Amino acid sequence: MVGTNKNLEKQHSPRCLVIGGSHSGVGKTTISLGLMAAFKKRGLKVQGFKVGPDFIDPGHHTRLLGTPSRNLDGWMLSKRYNLATFSKSMYGKDLGIVEGVMGLFDGYDGRSEAGSTAQMAKWLNSPVILVVDASSMARSIAAVVHGFETFDPDLQLKGVIANRVGSQNHTRFLAEAMESIPNVAFLGGLPRSKEIAIPERHLGLVTSDEDPYDIEIFDTLASMLEEHLELDKLSSLPTSGVKSDDIPLPKASQSGVRLGVARDEAFCFYYQDNLDLLTHFGAELCFFSPVRDSQLPPNLAGLYLGGGYPELFAPKLAENQNLKIEILAAAKGGMPIFAECGGFMYLTRSIEVEKRDYPMVGLYPFRTRMLSRRKALGYREVVLNKDSLLGPKGLRARGHEFHYSELINGSSEIANLYQVSNREGMEVRPDGFMVYNTLAGYIHFHFGSNPEMAGNFVESCKEYQETSSP
Repeated sequence: MVGTNKNLEKQHSPRCLVIGGSHSGVGKTTISLGLMAAFKKRGLKVQGFKVGPDFIDPGHHTRLLGTPSRNLDGWMLSKRYNLATFSKSMYGKDLGIVEGVMGLFDGYDGRSEAGSTAQMAKWLNSPVILVVDASSMARSIAAVVHGFETFDPDLQLKGVIANRVGSQNHTRFLAEAMESIPNVAFLGGLPRSKEIAIPERHLGLVTSDEDPYDIEIFDTLASMLEEHLELDKLSSLPTSGVKSDDIPLPKASQSGVRLGVARDEAFCFYYQDNLDLLTHFGAELCFFSPVRDSQLPPNLAGLYLGGGYPELFAPKLAENQNLKIEILAAAKGGMPIFAECGGFMYLTRSIEVEKRDYPMVGLYPFRTRMLSRRKALGYREVVLNKDSLLGPKGLRARGHEFHYSELINGSSEIANLYQVSNREGMEVRPDGFMVYNTLAGYIHFHFGSNPEMAGNFVESCKEYQETSSP
């Protein structure tokens, strides 16, 4: 094992590196995972973060590091919330590695940095390591890096990693070109390799919950980075971070409730902060699998059905008749149930996959149908049209929508609870369907945008528990 880096070990303030990309698809996830694995192997306590609303990459960070990775987002969440999340997560850690989103300066419009990796790096006061796909360039890498270095003088662009290099000679040419950019360290080139590829599908990488690869892939990644990158040079770069106070949250009542949370390979899209906020407000989270479990956990006062890939496991979900019947009975009995995207699809009559219908819970009168093209993608701001288990009329929160399915046959029969606008503030297709005491829709909320939502949901569960107790 390579020795621990003393520069990073001795620091007591949060230490952080932001991994940005010249554009989407350059290999930020591979490089980020590799750095996490390499520094973990060197004996450092590493914390993972992901810029943006993504669920899948944080899952891989978590599988590697053994501690929950956190989402940082400049649009869904306030600057104060982001900094508090970073600071709290870094307690007891040596190094934070923040995987960026899209290209370094790409955010939610073409005029500002809002929502971008660059914005988050500046909020965190942390240096950026730029990943460049060098598969079809040599000296031109210097021109690319020069543009990124000078575009925003307030950004700390400190290093560059060339990905998908073809040979040692190729790496040497790239290093020679980078000599003309003295303020940005060239940290080496990572060769193309099928050994470290993580499978992909329509929403991105295959999720870590599906065990798509042997855990030893991380050792392979770490070894490759040790061999091909100058990690000691990277370790010696000046890194910095921020400290921030926690955001004060309302105190929860002492009486807890048992909240069932669907979590398996079909339902795995949850922001860790959402689960933590539910726990803060008094919920005891009881995880169960709609794919494998024939019964719900006992003595539940509510259900939370997150997103994921129910369409890929539709046959197994359809066959699990006992659990579907129990969930339907709980909903009809008034149990508070909140479902997002894939969890929402599971509560409809059926999911159509490649022209075949698979019966689901049947709480909602309409069906969902998978499409070959993306149906919706983007940030969403929601205002509640009336009182619900998430809070009173007028409550405002933010989230994200990304799916390849659509509703068919009967969605107009139920009024929409959410008034929805996109990141530009323009109203888009409404969402949010309330039946009995179940609220479901396509939007994934981040409770950090309005923590009262988590508190209101738990309070609804407590009220149900009190009224339904014998």
